[in-house]
Amino acid sequence: MLRGSAQMSRGSVQVSRGSVQVTKTMADEALKRTIAIIGAGRVACGLGARLREAGWKIGAVAARQLPAARAAVRAIRGGTPCAVLTRRVLDAAVILLAVPDDALAAVAAQLERTGGDDLRRKIVVHTSGALSSVVLEPLALRGAWTGVMHPMQSFGTRTRPRLDGVLFGIEGHTEALRVIRKMVRSIGGDAARIEAARKAEYHCAGTFAAAHVLASVEAGVQLLIAGGMKRREATRALLRLARQVLDNQELLGPRAAWTGPLSRGDMATIGLHWEALGRYPAEFRAAYAAMTRLTARLLAAAPQEVLDRLDAAMPAGAATAERTEARSAAARSAL
Repeated sequence: MLRGSAQMSRGSVQVSRGSVQVTKTMADEALKRTIAIIGAGRVACGLGARLREAGWKIGAVAARQLPAARAAVRAIRGGTPCAVLTRRVLDAAVILLAVPDDALAAVAAQLERTGGDDLRRKIVVHTSGALSSVVLEPLALRGAWTGVMHPMQSFGTRTRPRLDGVLFGIEGHTEALRVIRKMVRSIGGDAARIEAARKAEYHCAGTFAAAHVLASVEAGVQLLIAGGMKRREATRALLRLARQVLDNQELLGPRAAWTGPLSRGDMATIGLHWEALGRYPAEFRAAYAAMTRLTARLLAAAPQEVLDRLDAAMPAGAATAERTEARSAAARSAL
């Protein structure tokens, strides 16, 4: 009986050790899915909320002011608010820096001073579209694995963003990219690797597609309002038109979707547009000339021929283009 009891006891110890190992493995996996967030703005709250919903555990949420941190925690529905960048962020495996571009270098430096060598093997990710992971170099020198995940998505003040199918531009250390891809997949996004040296062009592309489109539509709205339309009907009409063109671009490609007087070679109508825009602030003409010439360069079968004809239809626009090209040539020669 004693011998059997001893065998049973040893078996229990083996089972107990196995249970401890399983528990430790589960704890390690859980730690890998913990995120501390530095920042309390739209991107911090929007990404934080989606990641929490996807099963990531939100730890410290740090902001410059405690009320802002508390508001972010309420928006995310998870995390612990912190009024300053404390060592509590080091309790997480992933540290997400969602701060303005002009503050990123200073925040990285502060995190390096706070974390020191404890940053080793931490995943530190920022969300800037224009800046590369190089801005996090002080952290990389401490042994952190640094990277970038930038959503090609606008973050409004009143609605929580839907990130399903949204493209995230990513780059950085191999280990950071492995975790970043998991984060992006978990919230339904698509990850595309971007060259660090090309981040400015990447971000500029988004500006063309978002901010510039918004300004173009608003310029059109103001023209229609001046013609007697109400803002609501003008906005509805132009947004419908813009959506039709964008849908056609997606289905048919840019050249087949191209519409308007330039696509028909109708320089007389472009001349009428030019004359009408003379009654508005100078930026209206400058933007019209720049976009018309850019359209010719990108979509016309014989770009230079069309550009030469545009010089006659928009004489002031041609002069502006020449000044711009001269400045560009000077800048290139200075490099």
